[in-house]
Amino acid sequence: MTARERPVALVTGASRGIGAAVARRLARDGMAVAVNSHPRERMVTLAEGVVESIIGARGQAQVYPADITRPDDVESMFARCERDLGRVSVLVLNASMVARGRWQEIPVDQWDAMLAVSLRGAFLCARHAFGRDSGTGGRIVAVSSVLARTGAPGSLHYGTAKAGLVGFTRSLARELGARAVRVNCVMPGAIVTEEELESFPDREEADLEAISKQCLRRRGLPEDVAAVVSFLAGPDSDFVTGQTLVVDGGWVMG
Repeated sequence: MTARERPVALVTGASRGIGAAVARRLARDGMAVAVNSHPRERMVTLAEGVVESIIGARGQAQVYPADITRPDDVESMFARCERDLGRVSVLVLNASMVARGRWQEIPVDQWDAMLAVSLRGAFLCARHAFGRDSGTGGRIVAVSSVLARTGAPGSLHYGTAKAGLVGFTRSLARELGARAVRVNCVMPGAIVTEEELESFPDREEADLEAISKQCLRRRGLPEDVAAVVSFLAGPDSDFVTGQTLVVDGGWVMG
């Protein structure tokens, strides 16, 4: 398979954590991966490290910095990706913003930014990838969170944004089903990411708190989520659309 014959996956927010693990897994699955990062220098540097690891494993990947809440950035990102790698056939909507605080004290601009990254960004990217009337086939996977179901103090805007992605998944699956574009969602539980390590430095306490909610007695890893994204992005899930798969070690059920 030549470089241009590989299926092309674009993963938003892939500088680290779940997004980085998804990018590496899809590259291992044989896809050319567009690694999106926020344009901030630190995020771009981290994304470049993800790409280096993929290329080192004989995969194909490139970094595409873009603020996915900005239509011009999204348009430019997809144009560059199509020029460099080919047309996107797999879109993973992973980009997210993390912030915590009492709901009465959430600044309005932070509320707007949280929803913009998760929902406006998902809308803009999905429309650029699959908004054309021509062409059939493709996969979209949105990354939500169990907090969309459970809620949590201090996370009203985050939980609201992640719940919105579930509705986005269901509605877009209805829109795109006739063109054989499948749209699904994964709902991770407590996953050990760089953000968690930075936010909760007391590892023993964090691990005990997470495991106490689960049936499985180990911590979830980004690779656990990436494996389920791989399934939804691949041929073994060809008759699955509009669904949300929970990847949480048995925290929420039903």
